[in-house]
Amino acid sequence: MTDQWKYDLRDSLEATEDLIERLGLSTREADRLREVVTRYPMRITPHVLKTIRYQGDPIWLQVVPTTEEMELDYEMQDDPLNEEGDMVVPHLVHRYPDRVLLFVTNQCPVYCRFCTRKRFVGSPGGTITPEAIEVVTDYIRSHPEIRDIIFSGGDPLLLVDSLLERILSALRTIPHLEIIRIGSRVPGTLPSRITPELCAMLRRYHPLYMNLHFNHPDEITPEVAEACGRLADAGIPLGSQTVLLKGVNDDPDTMKRLMHALLKIRVKPYYLYQADLVTGTHQFRTPVETGLNILRALHGHTSGMAIPRYVIDAPGGGGKITVVPPEFVLEINAREVILKNYEDQVYRYPQVEAVPDAVPADDPARLTPLQRLPS
Repeated sequence: MTDQWKYDLRDSLEATEDLIERLGLSTREADRLREVVTRYPMRITPHVLKTIRYQGDPIWLQVVPTTEEMELDYEMQDDPLNEEGDMVVPHLVHRYPDRVLLFVTNQCPVYCRFCTRKRFVGSPGGTITPEAIEVVTDYIRSHPEIRDIIFSGGDPLLLVDSLLERILSALRTIPHLEIIRIGSRVPGTLPSRITPELCAMLRRYHPLYMNLHFNHPDEITPEVAEACGRLADAGIPLGSQTVLLKGVNDDPDTMKRLMHALLKIRVKPYYLYQADLVTGTHQFRTPVETGLNILRALHGHTSGMAIPRYVIDAPGGGGKITVVPPEFVLEINAREVILKNYEDQVYRYPQVEAVPDAVPADDPARLTPLQRLPS
């Protein structure tokens, strides 16, 4: 049924009383969470509820509120990425030279407890209006350097098809806007939303890409696989975005299982984010070394297709910065690069400047194989 997703959304858990009946919290525990839910809304779809196996499991930790969200930490901020400061017109953030970020709604199928935008998701209003769409398109039209737009929120796929298409069709009138991307957690949390009708509409607006949010292999259910399959069959390239979360996926085995599971449903691992410094989320933070250790465990031990880019979104609006284990490149000088591989073996790669231009292309001096250096 095309509208089944609306019923699934309606049947989501949103009140602390629901936690008593559906998740087995005591009345006392639920009462302690009232203040949290008043400040940071809760929503847990029936699909996500089915994937919770026990209290405190990796899915539970992502969606069930805790009193830790109300604890203050001087390092945390409501808007750590300075999105408000980079907002050029309502709903539109222009931080990078050739791309913009568009907030189309502040509603989500599930309110993740670690959300970067805890400051506004779930609050009343926030859905983009026709007037705001016009202002956004006017801005982009007047900036020919913009070639790429990312829909975000909230979750763009919670918009009804007609409103989503209205935005897409307006943007497709701008000749220099080449790429449209949609960031969403809907396929993994409300898979009934991915209807044949939605996919048929989206495929009219290629080139269109989707980056889907997944954090744990338990999220990859048959329903999720089917939803992602529909999107992929509509010609939409799918990438994943994962947040490194304490107690959820902060070990190499879990991360590898997640990346492998994503590839099996035609979702290419894209980003692994270090958790942002968001007020109310300190309990999810991990040391950066945790992420580097995960990369060390993945490199060479699984396909490069299964290895995401590990990034820190720099506080204050500095943008995404890729982080790699520093020991992969031991030294760079004018003659050579000294490298270490996944087995801790050290190799030298000669720089092009180290071979005189006068040496013929077929001279053995140019053909000497790379030498492994003693460890």
